[in-house]
Amino acid sequence: MTTLCRPAIAVPEHVITLEETLELARTLHAEHQQLALVLRLIENTGVSTRHIVQPIDATLRHPGFEKRNALYEAEAKDRVPEVVRRALEQGEVSPEEIDLLIYVSCTGFMMPSLTAWMINELGFRTDTRQLPIAQLGCAAGGAAINRAHDFCRAYPEANVLIVACEFCSLCYQPTDLGVGSLLSNGLFGDAIAAAVVRGKGGHGVWLERNGSHLVPETEDWISYAVRDTGFHFMLDKRVPGTMEMLAPALRTLADQHRWDVTDLDFYIVHAGGPRILDDLCRFLSLSPETFRFSRATLTERGNIASAVVFDALNRLFEEGAVRAPGTGLIAGFGPGITAEMVLGRWTAASQDQSAAHDAARFAPTGRSADEALGRPVDPPAAAPAR
Repeated sequence: MTTLCRPAIAVPEHVITLEETLELARTLHAEHQQLALVLRLIENTGVSTRHIVQPIDATLRHPGFEKRNALYEAEAKDRVPEVVRRALEQGEVSPEEIDLLIYVSCTGFMMPSLTAWMINELGFRTDTRQLPIAQLGCAAGGAAINRAHDFCRAYPEANVLIVACEFCSLCYQPTDLGVGSLLSNGLFGDAIAAAVVRGKGGHGVWLERNGSHLVPETEDWISYAVRDTGFHFMLDKRVPGTMEMLAPALRTLADQHRWDVTDLDFYIVHAGGPRILDDLCRFLSLSPETFRFSRATLTERGNIASAVVFDALNRLFEEGAVRAPGTGLIAGFGPGITAEMVLGRWTAASQDQSAAHDAARFAPTGRSADEALGRPVDPPAAAPAR
């Protein structure tokens, strides 16, 4: 059974508060005709603090795309190794046991991907497969989990390491003065996350079914304009209302698995903004408390793009209130407009052993403990070449 283990998270040391963000907006854009609207929108994000890789005065200076991207690479190489080390420790595997590296980022560009550097510098095998995901934005965290799930279903003995590295502050563009751009300046933060997905063993979330959904004709709602100065984030004013179109996809995935999306034990979703979470409560008939982990990530760290689902999932581990084999949903939302969704069951070290023991005791003859617990049983498949 494929298991998503506890993620490791790191945020940079430089912090900017909501009050500082609002004061910067007032100072830098005092003559903006829609300043009052911008300030109100930033206040309504629910973001209290964000972490950024540079002090704010350096962040506000644009040295050019080349230097920005060089800084992205240097910061990634400096900060990723410690997060990877902790993720491997929490997944109870060594670098040599990883069969696939998935690297997720939409805030900088490297070729070859950071996966090549990690293989050379962090002790991974030279035959480790590499999968960089660069253009799914905030949905990429969910996509990475799903591709790891697919790989482990194909190779049940395999292990996957996911790394999400997002330095959104390095995409700040001082000349972008649209309301959407100014709102983004007060919403996004920086973070690194990593998590192990194991085809066999491990403790965390047993992954059972995944899916993807794209809302037609919404390609330009969230996008990058690539210019001489780098990536310019484009945000359509219709984006906050996308949950009306994506909530049915979450319901359909649960229905296909014969689960009730309104009656799961945990929900880990991308916190793009408070309206996304509020609308999911409304369209799925859920209480605001349901998305407490995503709300906490948004409040304390802002929208950290693909790393959100891992940060929120880590908070689920910290709380430790879900009992095995509790059911849950993980979902990332991003450009496309795209949803990447996965259903799974919660387990922990002692709970896993107890649940499996009870299932084995009461399982009819010829049924495995997995079948007795209602878990899908993966068909046999060959192990990956090592």
